[in-house]
Amino acid sequence: MRSKKAIYNILTNLLLQLIGIVYGFIVPKIIISNFGSNVNGLISSITQFLAYITLLESGFGPVVRSLLYKPIANKDKKTIANILKSSEKFFRIISFIFVAYIVVLCFIYPTLINTEFEFIFTFSLIIIISISTFAEYYFGMTYRLFLQADQKSYIISLIQIITYILSIALIVVLAKLGCSIHIIKLFSGFVFVLRPIMQNIYVKKKYNINLKEAEDNYKIEQKWDGLAQHIAAVIHGNTDITILTFFTTLAEVSVYSVYYMVVSGIKRLVQVFSSSLDAGFGDMIAKDETDNLNKKFNVYEVAYYSLITIIFTCTIILIVPFISIYTKGVNDANYIRYTFGYLIVISEYIWAIRLPYSSITLAAGHFKQTRIGAWIEALSNIIVSLILVSKYGIVGVAIGTIVAMTIRTIEFVYHSNKYILSRNVFISVKKITLIIIETILIVIISRYLPFLDSVNYINWLINALMIFIVSLVITLSINIIFYNKEFKELFKILKSFVRKIRK
Repeated sequence: MRSKKAIYNILTNLLLQLIGIVYGFIVPKIIISNFGSNVNGLISSITQFLAYITLLESGFGPVVRSLLYKPIANKDKKTIANILKSSEKFFRIISFIFVAYIVVLCFIYPTLINTEFEFIFTFSLIIIISISTFAEYYFGMTYRLFLQADQKSYIISLIQIITYILSIALIVVLAKLGCSIHIIKLFSGFVFVLRPIMQNIYVKKKYNINLKEAEDNYKIEQKWDGLAQHIAAVIHGNTDITILTFFTTLAEVSVYSVYYMVVSGIKRLVQVFSSSLDAGFGDMIAKDETDNLNKKFNVYEVAYYSLITIIFTCTIILIVPFISIYTKGVNDANYIRYTFGYLIVISEYIWAIRLPYSSITLAAGHFKQTRIGAWIEALSNIIVSLILVSKYGIVGVAIGTIVAMTIRTIEFVYHSNKYILSRNVFISVKKITLIIIETILIVIISRYLPFLDSVNYINWLINALMIFIVSLVITLSINIIFYNKEFKELFKILKSFVRKIRK
């Protein structure tokens, strides 16, 4: 049953991320082409400022999810109801605090940034963009966490796929009709309001859990320890654009957001193979299946590292040529930034390397044990970025992210190996070293490939295919030599998956 759910989660999540990537490419292109880089930069900046409200969530979501694994495995409906009721009350409070935050932001933000836009233009755009976030906290966050813990992320993915498709269709049509950016964001925002409402309705109809019978005073432990983890994640995702908003221009924010759009799409694909299996690892930990956990995690580690080596090495080489085509004809900002392009991909490459270890650490509920590292990551990101942004601009903030990500990755690798997997940390160090060697080798070899000039998407795709083949051959050849046993086990698992899909 666990593997069957994993199949559903991976397939639907993969489809979701592909559609999400399409959405991420289409929408900024429409905004830049119709309204300019400054409007795109303004929207990106507002979105990041709105994201800071998730600090009030205090890392509550991951804690709730980790606490749900055991009662779900034991079919303990009373404990499940207690956790869900406490969670729902918490997120309802957050949603109302969010409203107050929006009011403050509407009056302060337009006066703080250097912008060509009138006060009312920015004021109204903030309100419009905030609608879907409010709905997520008020209606659906609790039920989203429950579905994830119950290994039914595929339900969430299907709902999100529907809303992405509807939103893309609306944005394209409204842009063709010449509607304003406010109208476009308003209608697309209302579509995303459907997500939490649909999740809410599904869980209430599907599961016989009566929250009215839950304890009113039930307390969830470790929520303050989850705060550090959450703050680190929020800062990682938002520090760069926030600092760029205050110390550079909206055009520079737009440049950053376009590059981040690419790596964000890559991250979506990578997360498919992590988030779809997180609940499965959490279930193993809840049932004390230590040997099975180690065996499955080792195979997952090798397969996952093979995947990200191929994906991120291709991205390092191909990101700037892609951006040059994507922004062709846009002359209000310089989008061709080789150094920045390489650095932003490397920063997310480091994030991807740590993902298996951070996922299993949080699935085990080790929030308190790793909170100090989270604070160090957050502070180092801010401090290094602030020091370097004046002289190096977007390159400086990218370096700040790399420094912070490296520190936190080292902690997660050490902690998960020592305290959860109970194995020698050099097992992971060996795998990571191999990733670095493979990446350097692929980059060196790629310099001698007969690339076409990237003047259009066809040429770029041909170049991308060459790089992909080289990356695939080198990565798999080396990994099969060093991890022959794990690849044999992986092929057995894949054969089993195929049989189950056919059934």
